[in-house]
Amino acid sequence: MFDLLAMTLSGEAVTEPAGHTEMLDWQWRGEGILELSPRHPCEAAVVISAGIHGNETAPIELLNQLVSELLSGERQLRVRLLVLLGNPPAMRLNKRFADADMNRMFGGRHARFTPNDESRRAQELEQMMALFYRSATAAGTTARYHYDLHTAIRGSKHVRFGLLPLQARPKSEAMLTWLNAAGLDALVHHRSPGGTFTHFSSDVFQADSCTLELGKALPFGSNDHTQFTGIRRALETLVSGEPLPAREAAAPLLHYRVVQDVIRSQDDFELFVPADALNFTAFSKGFVIAQESGKTYKVEADEEVVLFPNPNVALGLRAGLMLVKM
Repeated sequence: MFDLLAMTLSGEAVTEPAGHTEMLDWQWRGEGILELSPRHPCEAAVVISAGIHGNETAPIELLNQLVSELLSGERQLRVRLLVLLGNPPAMRLNKRFADADMNRMFGGRHARFTPNDESRRAQELEQMMALFYRSATAAGTTARYHYDLHTAIRGSKHVRFGLLPLQARPKSEAMLTWLNAAGLDALVHHRSPGGTFTHFSSDVFQADSCTLELGKALPFGSNDHTQFTGIRRALETLVSGEPLPAREAAAPLLHYRVVQDVIRSQDDFELFVPADALNFTAFSKGFVIAQESGKTYKVEADEEVVLFPNPNVALGLRAGLMLVKM
């Protein structure tokens, strides 16, 4: 049976780039890019991506298992599905990226970077998504979804959370219901556009999109998949058209909105969030988050929580987000 992860990691040319089972047709569109189509009309076109950062292995393993179940016939396919393993060279190196962070390159931003493997791959993934959604629309599908699966660099007070890109149209109630059923602990609502894959799919294709952060980055084979039973089951129902699972988490889904983007603009940038602080650690009004020549970031609300603090990003990139609970 075709093994998506093994084929991608091998880097070898695929001798049979297309095939079929009793229930679906599949086509290898490129390295780590697999399209699956059911043999009956369907209403949804779904993109599920993982490995945009090569060392975030739990979602890659989760997605590979889902593809294996579909290809073996263990699970039915009731949507048009595009599966993307984003950064194969970084996956082989077990590194976040080889040259630059791909998840800052989408929406054409790859053209601003010195050409490298990540910039070329970001452009390829944009093209593959455009081709997929265009062909799905021509085949009569109406709903578009994109879930980009990640893990965080550091630990988090919310182990499973999602990030919703800024969009002018209302958030999809169907997607919000699905995210709740998936057992996420929190959702973060962005306030500004960005170079993420989900902002690209939402902005350009009006897809209902969300970046999912699932635990902490660990090597292949070291992940505790019992942490992700909710999201695994939700993905299964998404591709198979089954009823949504009941939410397993006892606590309700929390919502946060971004109130500050902490940008590293100068070489003397200093971040004062402790190195061992978990994502969603709270800080009180007046706390100095970071400073650099000409700029000081302080907590302005009574309480703000930090997300993705990283003082080592390149100049011009975000070194953290500050959020308030909605």
